[in-house]
Amino acid sequence: MDRRRERRLNLELPVRIWGVDRMARPFAEIVRVRNVSNRGAVLMGLRSKVQTGEVLDVQHGASRAQFRIVWMSLTGEAGVEALAMEPPVFGMDIGMGMRFGLPRFFEMVGTG
Repeated sequence: MDRRRERRLNLELPVRIWGVDRMARPFAEIVRVRNVSNRGAVLMGLRSKVQTGEVLDVQHGASRAQFRIVWMSLTGEAGVEALAMEPPVFGMDIGMGMRFGLPRFFEMVGTG
């Protein structure tokens, strides 16, 4: 049985992230996200030295929100969860009706 609170989509999208690393240095990167839900995702290819509990800004297209790092892996992946009251940044509603913001994803073709 899946313990997750939200449904997830197994897709990959490019996003821009920025924040302050564990040495108090600002950083900005382009990474990919996968396993996306309304409130969280997995960041892939993270190069900056960050740690759990830190807050990142995540931007996908014109949408932007703040996320907290909830877990890290040794392979450069990080699980992130949107802070309370932040809007869905990936442009989808993965609720009971599985409404999905497809036009937004079609706009991204060729930009990554």
